[in-house]
Amino acid sequence: MRFNQLGRSGLIVSELCLGTMTFGGQEGMWGRIGQLQQEEADGLVKAALDAGINFFDTANVYSEGRSETILGQSLKNLGVRREEVVIATKVLGRMHEGPNGAGASRGHILDQVRASLDRLQLDHIDLYQIHGFDETTPIEETLYALDSLVRRGVVRYIGLSNWAAWQVMKAVGIAAARGYAPIASLQAYYTIAGRDLERDVVPMLKSEGVGLMVWSPLAGGFLSGKYTREGEGEGRRAGFDFPPVDKERGYDVVDVLRELSAAKGQSVAQLALGWLLHQPAVSSVIVGAKRADQLADNLGAVDVSFTAEELARLDAVSKLPAEYPGWMIERQGGYRGGPSARR
Repeated sequence: MRFNQLGRSGLIVSELCLGTMTFGGQEGMWGRIGQLQQEEADGLVKAALDAGINFFDTANVYSEGRSETILGQSLKNLGVRREEVVIATKVLGRMHEGPNGAGASRGHILDQVRASLDRLQLDHIDLYQIHGFDETTPIEETLYALDSLVRRGVVRYIGLSNWAAWQVMKAVGIAAARGYAPIASLQAYYTIAGRDLERDVVPMLKSEGVGLMVWSPLAGGFLSGKYTREGEGEGRRAGFDFPPVDKERGYDVVDVLRELSAAKGQSVAQLALGWLLHQPAVSSVIVGAKRADQLADNLGAVDVSFTAEELARLDAVSKLPAEYPGWMIERQGGYRGGPSARR
């Protein structure tokens, strides 16, 4: 297991992060994603720790708070020293009825951070993330609330999730101008079968020194190796077809991954995760599992290596179609002999 700096912050995190969205589900959407209860979750957390993972991600909305409760109890049950782990959680989604029961307002953030701390049985959260963009609340209000939590010591670092490039950039600028705690990370969807992030978000993250945490790196199971043109195997996508995937291009990617899998003796999932670990913008890849064998397979991604030719082949089959203004920026980038001209 390797460790990376999270953006420009001083926080060091494992290249794989254990996601806990599969913890605590009972009915409805959360039940389809995962129904792991305490004993099963303890086993996955222990396996992750034994593999060198120090980074754990959850959210207040996962299973209506039960995911946080189970993760916090697992750390207690396993006798984990607080300073040895990095705990990330999120706020935005609806936690109670009424107009103020969701969002990124100061009131909702301050209410929910207390609730998350109680469920996690912690005195501070290492990385507190806004789970999506709240069109109602001014970004200034959200950042002021987060900064107050950092100053109080109940939150160490702040992050965002599922924000557009311009939204992140606006938050980065406001935080810098007002002396607020900086944005350490963005949690976003990114896979070899869905490289949309590379159009605007990845260049912005590199420019501003914001770390990238990847969610659903196997595209909701699409890159698990069970899905081919010939037929789709059983799995989460059968009842919860998310996130969206351009399946024709995705199957082209899977074809190459399956061929490389046979040649390298590593699973399709390991290769898909390994590709992400080779992307310079990525700080940590969030892996989740319903079973110990799934997690064990995912953990093997840290041993994946690619030749230059293999990476070029994967890039060619998964490359995004050209889109304006990207193709114009690339065309004009060579006028002064800049980076675009030297590629």
